[in-house]
Amino acid sequence: MNGLVEIRRNDAITDSMRIAEGTENQHHAVQQIIRKYSEKFERWGRLEFTHLKCGKRGRPAKVYILNEGQALFLMTLLDNNDIVLEFKAELVDQFCKMKDFIRERQSEAWIETRKNGKLTRRSETGTIKELVEYAKGQGSKHSHMLYITYSKLANKMAGIESRDLATVKQLNSLDEVEGMILHVIRLGMAGNKHYKEIYADCKRRLEFWQDCTFRLTA
Repeated sequence: MNGLVEIRRNDAITDSMRIAEGTENQHHAVQQIIRKYSEKFERWGRLEFTHLKCGKRGRPAKVYILNEGQALFLMTLLDNNDIVLEFKAELVDQFCKMKDFIRERQSEAWIETRKNGKLTRRSETGTIKELVEYAKGQGSKHSHMLYITYSKLANKMAGIESRDLATVKQLNSLDEVEGMILHVIRLGMAGNKHYKEIYADCKRRLEFWQDCTFRLTA
């Protein structure tokens, strides 16, 4: 049940579709509840919605965007069973974690860490630009994809999906990961290694680092 709550304009939100799926209710039934008690829902803010297409030929469904107050009020209107109770607990937990992250993201520590990470990222981008030309010279037809390839590798090893959704700890890990990538790429080009071998070296180095980090924190 990961991903029940996300950030939108610095607010933690979920939606009626996620709640319907998580509680194993029909979405139209959840929509009816929201419409029936719409005035109550608006005690916590204006009810917003979007339209999502359901299936290849399905009609767009009206999906309500719910803030924490609205989502928790909706949960009180659903009949309890084991599935619903477990979902309620998970939803509350994810809202709490997301609010903690939003507060962290507004802290000086997060802003400073993010700024320092951007400097490392700029250096990495410059080095990968050199690697792109290096790979072209070795016959690569898709060397421009190396930017995405190395970004995905760095994010995966640091355990993040997006820099803007990373904690201070994750940003520090990402900075360390990108520093290692820079070092290995530069060594590889200096040693005239094939660009694919350079990537393999990066992956091996990072997997070793990840394994060591896990053992030290376990």
